[in-house]
Amino acid sequence: MSTAPAISDRAARTTSGYAALALALAVLAVPAYLLIAVIRGDAGQDGSRVIAVLCILAAALIVRGLYILQPNQSAVLLLFGSYTGTDGRPGLRWANPLAGKRKVSRRLQTQEIPAIKVNDAAGNPIEIGAAVVWHVRDAAKAVLQVDDYPGFVRLQSETALRRIASTHPYDDWEEETAASAGRVSLRDGGEQVTDELAQELRQRLERAGIEVVEARITHLAYAPEIAGAMLRRQQASAVVAARRTIVKGAVDLVDEALTGLREKAIEIDPERKAAMISNMLVVLVGDKDATPVINTGTLYS
Repeated sequence: MSTAPAISDRAARTTSGYAALALALAVLAVPAYLLIAVIRGDAGQDGSRVIAVLCILAAALIVRGLYILQPNQSAVLLLFGSYTGTDGRPGLRWANPLAGKRKVSRRLQTQEIPAIKVNDAAGNPIEIGAAVVWHVRDAAKAVLQVDDYPGFVRLQSETALRRIASTHPYDDWEEETAASAGRVSLRDGGEQVTDELAQELRQRLERAGIEVVEARITHLAYAPEIAGAMLRRQQASAVVAARRTIVKGAVDLVDEALTGLREKAIEIDPERKAAMISNMLVVLVGDKDATPVINTGTLYS
């Protein structure tokens, strides 16, 4: 089955509307002259009436072809259902009076996607919203390839946002697993996530002649039903991360202490070394101040 070729902008045959307006006024001057001639008796009434009617119809036809374009605005011309071209020159313009004219704005527009609920890559329900900056690049495609291009932008923007959200986890709870999968989290992805969203939108909207300038995530949060549980999980992860950092620092300090003793040729038997390491770790890792204990004996008694 053959498909119709894709429609794209091409220059329409139009002219300056000021010349056409001047011609219309000149044609309208003929009936006025004939009216004066009939009143004076210099012309016949029946013939003058026919000429006046024809001139008025011709002027009306000329005026019907006039239209005004503002900067960053185009007109798509259709003649009996066939696309004849696109005019993008601002000002007063004139085209075939029988052609239909569909005006399209090429100015930047912002499509705001309100917060929608979707499951992230881990299956957690989240709320995510975005803002998309776009404009019409190809007016013919925008008018003739889709039925309603603003609605098409709105629907495709929401669909693209849902797809991007479902391919990334909200947060990176398991760093090694996430890294091996080559995915970044929505919360920490930053420019990479927004670039993916913009690229997804460009692929979806190109067929409608829409160019995506920028896409940004404006809202990101867990859904209310799991927000409390995830907050506790974040707090627990923060505590574990802090403890991991403290333990790593404590181990480094103990290693430095043992290295210093070896460099100064201070020999300690394994049991005293183990006791020293244990005491240092307790002091460095504990979340409370250490209580000193005076030992009056020895480790062997």
